Amino acid sequence: MKKMTDFFCESAFFALVISLFGYELGNFLKKKTKLPLFHPLLISILVVIAILVLFGIDYRVYEDGAKILNYLLTPSMVALAVPLYRQLEILKKNSLAISVGILSGVAASLILTVFMAAVFGLTHSEYVTFLPKSITTAIGMAMSEELGGSATITVAIIIITGIAGNMTGDLICKIFKIEDRIAVGLALGTSAHAIGTARAMELGEIEGAMSSLAVVVAGLLTVAGANIFALFY
Repeated sequence: MKKMTDFFCESAFFALVISLFGYELGNFLKKKTKLPLFHPLLISILVVIAILVLFGIDYRVYEDGAKILNYLLTPSMVALAVPLYRQLEILKKNSLAISVGILSGVAASLILTVFMAAVFGLTHSEYVTFLPKSITTAIGMAMSEELGGSATITVAIIIITGIAGNMTGDLICKIFKIEDRIAVGLALGTSAHAIGTARAMELGEIEGAMSSLAVVVAGLLTVAGANIFALFY
């Protein structure tokens, strides 16, 4: 066991390998079972945790080896502009509805967080940790630290929010009979950031484009709104 642990710690690519293995395992299970529960990102997280615990590997060792995945995060976000550019005419024709939709989503997220903090008796630090739950990790971490929250917990909350939105977004839209492709895309992007956008792109190019736009605009609006809402509790 010790030799295996030393091998993992000394290998420059072990973190990348186990992360990709976990993701592909999740892809395989989701295709075979058709169950949203087997989301590739969720399975990947569980696989990484299991391996780190089983072999007693310090998280910082894994973090150093997984830096290449963080480097790919920025270009992957920039690439979201491509489907948006292809649907530029739809964006122009529905600019008012799109703007109101994203603004409503951001406001609902922030108001819900205030309500949750009051119901569960959260401290101010815990409250501001939850405020960035529906935006991308990079923005959310910086905002959480600035407001006095815990960036580490914020990351976990953002990931959980994204996975939950990805898994349940379709069902919620069906329950409330939301069939408009623009509305579906905006809902997924505003509530579940990039992970929701991945699901939106699976649904169609229009959904993906609108979700990509929502991720960016909702992130900017949340940064502005969170600084105001941080004073409410």
